[in-house]
Amino acid sequence: MLQYGAIATMNDLKSRLIDSARNALAQRRFEDAHRNAMQVLQTQGPEAEAFFVLALIAVEHGNAGKAAEILDRAIALTPGDARFHAHRARCLLVINRQDLAWPAARQAMKCGPKDALTFDTVGVVLTRLGAHEEAVQLFETAVSQNPKDANFYYNLGASRQFSGEFEGAAKAYKRAIEIDPSLYKASSALVSLGRDYGDPALEATLEQAFESGTPSAERDLHLGHALAKLCEDRKDYPAAMQWLKKAKALKSRQLGHDPEQDRKVFAAAARVPKSVRSRGHDTDRPIFVVGMPRTGTTLVDRILGAHGDVEMAGELSNFSIQMKRLAGTPGGFVMDAPTLEQGWNVDFSALGKAYEDSTRNLVGEARRFTDKMPLNFMFAGHILAALPNARIVCLRRHPLDTCLSNFRQLFATSFSYYNYAYSLEHTARYYLEFDRLMRVWRERLPADRFMEIVYEDIIADQEGETRRLLSHCGLDWQDACLDFHQQDAAVATASSVQVRQPLYSSSVGRWKHYREALLPVIARLQEGGVLDADGQWLRPRAAAAQRT
Repeated sequence: MLQYGAIATMNDLKSRLIDSARNALAQRRFEDAHRNAMQVLQTQGPEAEAFFVLALIAVEHGNAGKAAEILDRAIALTPGDARFHAHRARCLLVINRQDLAWPAARQAMKCGPKDALTFDTVGVVLTRLGAHEEAVQLFETAVSQNPKDANFYYNLGASRQFSGEFEGAAKAYKRAIEIDPSLYKASSALVSLGRDYGDPALEATLEQAFESGTPSAERDLHLGHALAKLCEDRKDYPAAMQWLKKAKALKSRQLGHDPEQDRKVFAAAARVPKSVRSRGHDTDRPIFVVGMPRTGTTLVDRILGAHGDVEMAGELSNFSIQMKRLAGTPGGFVMDAPTLEQGWNVDFSALGKAYEDSTRNLVGEARRFTDKMPLNFMFAGHILAALPNARIVCLRRHPLDTCLSNFRQLFATSFSYYNYAYSLEHTARYYLEFDRLMRVWRERLPADRFMEIVYEDIIADQEGETRRLLSHCGLDWQDACLDFHQQDAAVATASSVQVRQPLYSSSVGRWKHYREALLPVIARLQEGGVLDADGQWLRPRAAAAQRT
């Protein structure tokens, strides 16, 4: 039998090794952290803290799936530690298991988090899952416990912005910048709120930061986009375009985006079989709002969400994730050619049911709900095979405003499906592929299930287009749908500020301010048949006919 002194010595050794592993991890000395954690396991046996360190190392190396498995072992040893459940929830999100991330996040809160990082981690998970009001509370707790962490304040600001608390968002962003002036995403986010919330001296500060120091893609993107926004606010459009090009140049070179890969994905999406054997899942609850980004999808989502029978679920990847799972295709991409092709061989009834079941954590048993993932336009055929009574609403917008708005947008760098937007030329080519696919859907999908609606038409005739939209979705008329901007629901998109205002027309024809810079895009779109010789939009026939 071991004597007390021997046990104490072993515990001391374990504590020292774990402390060393934690310190090495904090300093990003991953090999040292791994060695110390493994020494604990090899000499002391299973130890939850050692597994936790190994899981965090796996996360840092981009292996979230492995990290989740390691965290399962830590939880088995210490099931009441909120940290383990919180980080497991975040890992599950990374590997597209939202269905498991929800209960993991709830379990973390049930265990009672004790440190700021755990509150912040659960807040990030809930933000990704669309629970923004709950996330705000968690981020507020995180900054109260650790008021010196700039990233915690940034997360708080973003969550407040999504929830429409713009004054509070600005305060959080400014505090993040005070703590860490090099947290450039906070500066970019502050500028996105508009001049009412900014600092008159901010532009000079950002320009100096851009021109000095070591260039980095992340820095250039955030500062360049912020400076472009400030130039555009004062109507200096040539300067705004120059900043956009500067912002994207380094990241574009690093990515080496190949438009041919986009073409292959679109081609796979358009290969629709003549018949589908499965009957699909019988529900009319989902309304899919799709289209290219920055074309009014958030606006239509808010209009529908103002209806008393409709719950907004946000931008969900659930359909593509469930189809990928049933198709069994390899790789981490849910929107790739093999998955789109193999997707026609799945049990569509099972796919439809799996999709609906996966949304219950967000919408419960709501009579109807919207799924506003723009890129679901790729899956429109699969969606109506799996959910034949669902409705799809596809947003269209003037091609030049669409291309410009995509180029102006700072998309999440981790979301590779939008990599085309680092180049105007690539964006134009992507738009043409999108337009061709929409022609396929117009020909192949039932008109009472797939509808195109034009952003400019909504601006010109809000009530008329709203009535047409509600009719397509099988919803009765409610006046509240005209007052969509009065909703309190959170908006986790680039339109979080705009959709809290009544309809405005300032975005219509914005491309005209950038005509000179867009000349190559105009030529490409004319060649592709979406603009005529005079540069006028050749509108989709179905969308034009539906209005008459």
